[in-house]
Amino acid sequence: MSQHTRITVRGDSPYDVVVGQGLRGELAGAVGAGVSRVAVIHSDGRTDDGNSVVQQLRENGFEVLALAVPDAEAAKTAQVAEQCWAGLGKAGFTRGDVVVGVGGGTTTDLAGFVAATWLRGVRLVQVPTTLLGMVDAAVGGKTGINTAEGKNLVGSFHPPSAVLCDLDFLASLPRIDLAAGLAEVVKVGFTSDPIILDLVEAGPLRATDPFGPILRELIERAITVKADVVSGDLRENRAGGLGREVLNYGHTFAHAIEQVERYSWRHGHAVAVGLVYVSTLARLAGRLSGSDAQRHRSILESLDLPVSYAAGRFPELLDAMRIDKKTRGDLLRFIVLDGIGVPGLLEGPDQRMLEAAYDEISQEPS
Repeated sequence: MSQHTRITVRGDSPYDVVVGQGLRGELAGAVGAGVSRVAVIHSDGRTDDGNSVVQQLRENGFEVLALAVPDAEAAKTAQVAEQCWAGLGKAGFTRGDVVVGVGGGTTTDLAGFVAATWLRGVRLVQVPTTLLGMVDAAVGGKTGINTAEGKNLVGSFHPPSAVLCDLDFLASLPRIDLAAGLAEVVKVGFTSDPIILDLVEAGPLRATDPFGPILRELIERAITVKADVVSGDLRENRAGGLGREVLNYGHTFAHAIEQVERYSWRHGHAVAVGLVYVSTLARLAGRLSGSDAQRHRSILESLDLPVSYAAGRFPELLDAMRIDKKTRGDLLRFIVLDGIGVPGLLEGPDQRMLEAAYDEISQEPS
């Protein structure tokens, strides 16, 4: 068994994010003493992961209610949340019971939202099983579901009491999903930890090796950055500075793609294109050098991630961006870079500049 790393998210309700292998043995301790009943919300796309957690909890004497939900973004709907609430209600789930989210980012988002809203909040333990879930969705206390109007527009801040990032789950993850999860890691490298970029550039294949030390270091570095940011700004209302908004680098355009594509894209693929778009926008605004903008494209291409989007869809994307969570009134706001590791804010860019950046990253269908 490898040594476990504990990264603490500070704040009013501090908790640890544990990274390592063989962490399922820590589940009972994460759920806590005095708890008898646990609801495990897990993806029906990776039933083995959910079943292994359910079995581990039952072996430790817990009464377990297993709630399977659809895979990917299909889980993040009001209808699925209502089905989970119905399951909790029929089981007589109380405030003394615990919700455990097992799966990728969409499953942990949903599980967090269900925990936040059931009886106005019950304890939550997150067990992310994908790279994206480990480095982003399961850490930080953001929960939410999608609507027809946009992504994550309905949600709540509800920090977990523990997050267990068991790297053993990554062994069965397809490389395309590992690479997609790395888009969020690369994002953190550009905004906050340039060593991440150096590690990826030195060996893109090693960065997606689930058994290698490089991927583990990348995961730990990304979680450490997110923990530090979230510790100082849980609810995105920090006065002065960017606070938690810095975590949204590349996401305004990414979320627009996801909405326009009706959530058929992997989140990491949309983020990759979003990073190229916003770095191009920053270059056109005179905020970022051409070489730093090109570095975005080069690193993402080395991971076989998409760096362009279909031409002719700018009006749809613009409409989607206008309801982004960072928008204030009619003022579009983008997190941009003034250099590697130097994030800033670009407010109200001219629409012609927005379209020019889009033209640079778009491609005609072949």
